[in-house]
Amino acid sequence: MRYEEKNLRHELKFYINYHEYYTLKQRLKYFMELDSFVPEYEGYHVRSLYFDDVYDSSLYEKNSGVNRRQKYRIRIYNKSDSKIRLERKSKYGQYISKETAILTRQEYNDLVIENKSDFLIESQDMLKRNFYFEIRHNLMKPKVIVDYEREAFLLGAGNVRITFDKKLEAGIDSIDILECEPATVRILPESVLILEIKYDDFLPGLIKNLIQFTSHDISAISKYVMCREALNDLTMK
Repeated sequence: MRYEEKNLRHELKFYINYHEYYTLKQRLKYFMELDSFVPEYEGYHVRSLYFDDVYDSSLYEKNSGVNRRQKYRIRIYNKSDSKIRLERKSKYGQYISKETAILTRQEYNDLVIENKSDFLIESQDMLKRNFYFEIRHNLMKPKVIVDYEREAFLLGAGNVRITFDKKLEAGIDSIDILECEPATVRILPESVLILEIKYDDFLPGLIKNLIQFTSHDISAISKYVMCREALNDLTMK
């Protein structure tokens, strides 16, 4: 589905335990491909720096259930600066869209370390230009580092992507995702994982039969919100 020239996808999220995780992974591996980005079977590391404006719109709009909202982040994989991504994730009711632009190491340093953004307006990439508008007019700034490990499985039919996110942590007193090991705090209990299912227009019956988690309700999970609220709680103690 397309809207405002964006490709829209469905996104379903669930909390699951490790017994369910192992059972489902054993089923999926016979019918789905492991994401080629995964360096090893146990998954890869994801580290994101989330931004929000002076009103904390991304935080409060999520908690208020606003149907149309968006958030910006800078993301790296496996703690490497080989590919630094600027991303905007947009929500349209039950649908999501993600746009991506590549940042150089110098552009990252300018944005995050030096607090310089003028180079964005000179870019031909519309996402970078939009990000510049948010920084200059809505005072968007880095808010929190979000860390986790992810396993991903793919299916061509329906463009299905199923991910297991483990060991969710929030960074403490740092906004530099290229710092070797920023201090973090665990957000979810060790026994809890996040299952995400993304697909285009339809979810194949094969996947529905493989999942079979009829006892689970779809959850409005936001790693960004959980990490922000956990850090807010820490500062209140």
